[in-house]
Amino acid sequence: MNLDSIIAYIVPVIMWTLIVTITLRQIIKRQSSSAMLSWLMIIYIVPVVGILAYLVLGEINLGKRRANASKQLLPKYMKWFAGLKNQQHLLINDQQPSLASPLFALAQRRLSIPCINGNELHILDTPESIIQNIIDDIHQAQYSINMVFYIWSNGGLVEQVQQALIQAKQRGVKIHILLDSVGSRAFFKSENYQKMTALGIEIEEALHVNLLRVFLRRIDLRQHRKIIVIDNQISYTGSMNMVDPNFFKQDSHVGKWIDIMVRIDGPVSAVLNGLHSWDWEMERGQGLYVPLPSPQHPMDNYNIHAVQILATGPGLPADLMEQSLATAIFAAKESITITTPYFVPSQNIVDALQIAALRGVNVSLILPVHNDSLMVRWASRTYFDDLLTAGVKIYNFTEGLLHTKSILVDNKMALVGTVNMDIRSFSLNFEVTMVVEDQTFANEISLLHENYMNGATLLDEQRWLNRPVFTRIIEKLFFLFSPLL
Repeated sequence: MNLDSIIAYIVPVIMWTLIVTITLRQIIKRQSSSAMLSWLMIIYIVPVVGILAYLVLGEINLGKRRANASKQLLPKYMKWFAGLKNQQHLLINDQQPSLASPLFALAQRRLSIPCINGNELHILDTPESIIQNIIDDIHQAQYSINMVFYIWSNGGLVEQVQQALIQAKQRGVKIHILLDSVGSRAFFKSENYQKMTALGIEIEEALHVNLLRVFLRRIDLRQHRKIIVIDNQISYTGSMNMVDPNFFKQDSHVGKWIDIMVRIDGPVSAVLNGLHSWDWEMERGQGLYVPLPSPQHPMDNYNIHAVQILATGPGLPADLMEQSLATAIFAAKESITITTPYFVPSQNIVDALQIAALRGVNVSLILPVHNDSLMVRWASRTYFDDLLTAGVKIYNFTEGLLHTKSILVDNKMALVGTVNMDIRSFSLNFEVTMVVEDQTFANEISLLHENYMNGATLLDEQRWLNRPVFTRIIEKLFFLFSPLL
């Protein structure tokens, strides 16, 4: 038997073995049926591409070093978070059930993070107000500035942030910045990065991508959190990366990116600081000192808001984000409004939204008419038929890429953070969300949503259901690849 005959025999056997093995793993794995069927369809229709894609992207694999670190750090930081429960003056009175009580209970049982009272919150919804407030707070920093971002992009107002950080470092403030390897790739190659690190600002690359180890660790796990913590007291989180929209992705033809950040003055900043230290230690192997919130701040100084922090990602309690969203949706009695740039959720979340609409809840989705992902743009449309039929209102935002990630339930409970309505945010990215049940804060989010709706068009159900057949086919083809989005 010559070499060609051997290859012709062995290759099909290897392919068949891999297909059968992956099929069995899909059947055994605990996952949604839609994800399983999508993977099987890809593997059987385009075997070579499907098998390679599955080996690289099919399962959540942090890699040996990070997996071991995750096992060690999870109990360490959960113990630190649990220590917050000893500071009774910071905890909310949970004797009276509220709309958010089930969500708070879920987060506390699975993460040990309690809901922290006594925080002053301000919603910032323009790049200028966001960055100017950050710069002002950096100028006031006394001993520490900790940051986590997916994207750090030079240009425009970001140059002023970098200059403020340099000045803070020169007066003795310790600065630790954690940036995602992929999202901030251009920054790591820039002169600004070299200048900042040369002056002693510590900048760490999160989830470094190494193509030589592509089969040993999933390369598309991303650090997607946006966190700033100053002196363990002032913090920011929300949807905006460290970018100036006037200089960012100008060639993507989706318009200006629309974001919000929430400025927090209060003890829950220590929780965000703890998350930063956790992420930092995962990469650097050495944690940062994070004190518990100071009891010295009198409550009278705050517009008191209770804030629950949700931290999700690989190595953290599985399915927590999806469970939290489902809990919030099922708690709704009157209304649900959601803003997200990427809408390719799990079937469980789609079902929950349909059920909410069918039981009389006013459900609204505000989505950008264009976004920077062609696959997501088409795949998301496969859900519209059933949602519209159930009574869900879908608004197409036309004044830019609406990047804000927010949920408002019954005009009382708000979720704001970094989580998109897609499988990637639910399972693959490291994300953070703040949950607030407060009428004043909810009213501000409601006004924000109203402004977004004013810049959007309501999708007409009949026109949508009568769209061309070839459009439906394209949608289904892109939806087939939803596990890869």
